[in-house]
Amino acid sequence: MQRREFLNFGTLLAGGALLTSRVAFARADERRARLVLIIMRGALDGLAAVPPHGDRDYAALRGEFALRAPGEAGGALPLDGFFGLHPSLAFLQQCYAARELTVLHALASPYRERSHFDGQDVLENGSPRAHALATGWLNRALAQAPGPSSREAGVALGQNVPLVMRGPAEVTSWSASKLGALDEDTLARITDLYAADPLLSVRLADALAANAIASADGAGSLAALAPDTAVRDTSAAGVSQPARPLKANGARYAQVVRAAAGFLRQEAGPRVAMFDTTGWDTHANEGAAQGQLAGRLSALDSGLATLKQELGPVWSDTAVLLVTEFGRTAAINGTRGTDHGTATVALLVGGAVAGGRVIADWPGLSARALYQGRDLQPTLDLRSVLKGVLQEHLLVPPRELEHTVFPDSRTARPLTGLVRT
Repeated sequence: MQRREFLNFGTLLAGGALLTSRVAFARADERRARLVLIIMRGALDGLAAVPPHGDRDYAALRGEFALRAPGEAGGALPLDGFFGLHPSLAFLQQCYAARELTVLHALASPYRERSHFDGQDVLENGSPRAHALATGWLNRALAQAPGPSSREAGVALGQNVPLVMRGPAEVTSWSASKLGALDEDTLARITDLYAADPLLSVRLADALAANAIASADGAGSLAALAPDTAVRDTSAAGVSQPARPLKANGARYAQVVRAAAGFLRQEAGPRVAMFDTTGWDTHANEGAAQGQLAGRLSALDSGLATLKQELGPVWSDTAVLLVTEFGRTAAINGTRGTDHGTATVALLVGGAVAGGRVIADWPGLSARALYQGRDLQPTLDLRSVLKGVLQEHLLVPPRELEHTVFPDSRTARPLTGLVRT
């Protein structure tokens, strides 16, 4: 979508926002929307994941790492004729063809420096500045979304609850155990041991219940017996401890996405799940159609396919949003990789997504168009995407999005029409 088409599209969406919101609110009791947030820590190379092969400056910038056009050997998978998908993303290409994938390109958070730590903090806290808030935008959104208050609104899959999920809303957590499954006798003894302690007994029960939900057969190994595992997290203060994100390999992805699906399939379970992935900081030996990045993208693609399979009919109510803290440089560096950049891509996939589109106010890759002479220029605020999904999918009131969920974000108007209503 070129600049004029993008602006016309945005005008139409803005004009229909009020009607869309009314329809969504009217249907609040008719559907069970689910959202999965995946943070790709390390800064995904958006020009590699979704190459703009139709840009005349792309091939020269990328050199030997430029992906060929669709139809050529080792070429990108087809999208809209201007953009393609990395050849490792075959499942996502199928979703695009089924109108279940929307690609959002040349977007960025308000952050304009190149620190992973600060960039991720801005991505998660929902403000324009690093370390400005001790709670996360997703938790604050859950606190404002309509729905039953008798259960946890979300689940974080990992050993810690990341900042984006910390705040006033009650959430739970789950992490896979490295230990073998406990036999019934040992578990009974532990239950008896904890029975006299009100705190430990409740948390053990919570851990067992969460593990039963997360395990495909309901009989997986116990996540952990420590008091801070699989429990409600109501912390509204303090800084999130560093998470231990998911490594980019197929087996680990499958384990976590099956657990996420187990929680989201429950009628009375959480509506939102989130987890982290790592391995996207490709400073050296990034590769092109084959190589380091290709392997990580392939594992991600396989994990998303598993998520759809495990969710079953719930997939039709689900939107999966994949985001990263910033992009990477437009040109390849001297170590055959890419350095920290600015604009990148976000991916919105799922049965609830109004997909089959690439939304991009494309700035071009000429030397004059690059941000600071080195990066893809950001033309879309990530908060506009987040606001649009939260407003139409989770039915968060627009006023709360503006003032509570994303403070100081008046210039980032919600991008509506991203989900089916």
